[in-house]
Amino acid sequence: MLNIFSLANGRLVQEEIESLEELAQFQPIWVDLESPTLEEKRWIKQHYGLSIPEDAMDEDIEESARFYEEDNGELHIRSDFLIDDDEDPRSVRVAFILNLVNDSLKSKGVLFSIHDEDVPVFRLLRMRARRAPGLIEDAREVLLKLFDADAEYSADTLENIYDELKEVSTQVLAGDVTDTRAGEVLAAIARQEDLNGRIRRNVMDTRRAVSFMMRSKMLNAEQFEEARQILRDIESLDNHTAFLFDKINFLMDATVGFININQNKIIKIFSVASVALLPPTLIASVYGMNFQHMPELEWTYGYAYGIALMVASAVGPMWYFRKRGWLK
Repeated sequence: MLNIFSLANGRLVQEEIESLEELAQFQPIWVDLESPTLEEKRWIKQHYGLSIPEDAMDEDIEESARFYEEDNGELHIRSDFLIDDDEDPRSVRVAFILNLVNDSLKSKGVLFSIHDEDVPVFRLLRMRARRAPGLIEDAREVLLKLFDADAEYSADTLENIYDELKEVSTQVLAGDVTDTRAGEVLAAIARQEDLNGRIRRNVMDTRRAVSFMMRSKMLNAEQFEEARQILRDIESLDNHTAFLFDKINFLMDATVGFININQNKIIKIFSVASVALLPPTLIASVYGMNFQHMPELEWTYGYAYGIALMVASAVGPMWYFRKRGWLK
């Protein structure tokens, strides 16, 4: 899908392009390519003289491969954007290309974004730019607002994580956590830990992208100050993810502790039962010996006496253990 965005009365207007002729009719500031076809890439090449790299979606992590400037003046930024999906939270790689200096190309002043699936942050910016005139002034502002919205989206997701952990904390600290409940709690904690880690990686990547924009001197004074504010917001998010990691570790340790307590209760019962059965076992062993002169062998009530003695020797320790509270 190929969407272009133009400014009209201070608002961002979206058009879906289905042919090269339609593309030539507009003067956009942002061209968004979602899962572009070879034909759509060819339109961009023919009209703007822009070649989309084949490795635009590669998972490189080194900074030199993700933030760089071509010899023709094109700035390339590859950044990850979070998708907070209940079933499959993930990050989507987005490649940005922006030419601000090469007048010989029609792509000057146009932001190009390439990604494989729709991103919530993109939808959020499109909605705001349609409703708030003057929010977007140029292609640089689009890119900066996307990173600002990404930081805000990450903050909202962190708040959701905190709410989920608050519910888990209530269940854990209430006590009486069964093994089944503990398994459910551990699964929930693991999901939130994974999402929190994704957010931390996402904000770190956004910080690197915004820092590259500031170093490249592509921003004016007002945009530069806005970029600094984004970095301050990201710093606070980074601290919050660290706090959530500590909370997650605490809840994980508490839940595992309850599992150990439940297991210790079972082991304690077996231990008490083993100790209580030692005296009857001793008595049975004594009367199981095959010596010739054992008085009880000729006694009429010897069998009943032996059984009663074994029962009494078992009940006595059990009564004592119960009195001491060891059976609870």
